[in-house]
Amino acid sequence: MNGGGRQQPGVPSGGGAQRGGWGVPGGRRKQRVSMADVATLAGVSSQTVSRVSNGHPGVVDSTREHVLAAMRELGYRPNSAARALRYGQFNTIGVILFSLASTGNSRTVEAIATHAATEGYAITLIPVDVPTQDNVLGAFTRIGELAVDAFIVIIDMHLLDAGTMPLPPGVPVVIVVDSDAGDRHSVVDTDQGDGARRAVHHLLDLGHRTVWHVTGPRTSYVSQRRTQAWRATLEEAGRPVPTPLYGDWSAASGYVAGLALAEEPGCTAVFVSNDEMALGLLRALHERGRTVPDEISVVGFDDIPDSAFFIPPLTTVHQDFAEVGRRCVERVLLQIRENQASLPGADLVPTRLVVRNSTASPGR
Repeated sequence: MNGGGRQQPGVPSGGGAQRGGWGVPGGRRKQRVSMADVATLAGVSSQTVSRVSNGHPGVVDSTREHVLAAMRELGYRPNSAARALRYGQFNTIGVILFSLASTGNSRTVEAIATHAATEGYAITLIPVDVPTQDNVLGAFTRIGELAVDAFIVIIDMHLLDAGTMPLPPGVPVVIVVDSDAGDRHSVVDTDQGDGARRAVHHLLDLGHRTVWHVTGPRTSYVSQRRTQAWRATLEEAGRPVPTPLYGDWSAASGYVAGLALAEEPGCTAVFVSNDEMALGLLRALHERGRTVPDEISVVGFDDIPDSAFFIPPLTTVHQDFAEVGRRCVERVLLQIRENQASLPGADLVPTRLVVRNSTASPGR
């Protein structure tokens, strides 16, 4: 600390305390508070203020408290852009995604933002309207022009082939969903296959001869993984494999599938690839007079908050979106801190089956 003439926080000094914020008479915007203003009020050097602002450990605790009090007094906000240029770190993670409308994407982004904030990071969203290679490459280009330290890609299509979809070099990246990319990139995903197997085994264990399936879009990685596991589980059990019905993740497409399945006399159990489609299917079965679960059992996937309030409450596979988001941030920060652009490998978050009233033994 400098001696003698330190001005106590709370007492204006040399006009410096009058410079920051808004609200001067006449409605003019006040000038931005500078590091020199803080130094003057706290009675220290600008270098000391800089050390405190950047969290440098080599500052005496009492001095740090005086500087922080002066910052609060003046409403001082460090210039993060200048600090980033100086230290080469922006404390920002870019997030590329195709849709915020889907339950999984919105909840994953929320978890990423929450966990990033606890680590002192912000996120920058880069939405991609149409999931084509050109559009994804354009998003990578925009990310490269932004002040980000790393990026997370929430992708539900196979667009990251090493030969045709090169990621920006030297920037840490984590991929969400496409665990087939785990040999080249750091990937975090729900264990999609295990969740589908849990759903099918539950229905077979109840005594159903086979399980019909309403899946998502043909281009969806998640849909493909769940369908593959559904098929494999039936084949391993020596059960017939019905032709799957395709939807688009919406309740409306589930309703259309439900109308078709209501006309199938041998259908006693359905595994639906997400809860929204299951909602539409339940309505179609109700309209066609097929009772759930007395005539047809239904299992969904995701365990959205509303699924417990469907009629009947929906048995479903729970995805831990909060844990997916947390692991994304954990892995991308590990890469930043170890100065690694890529740490290949897939980190799969376990699922669990939540049994409610939409499933029962056949013909009970």
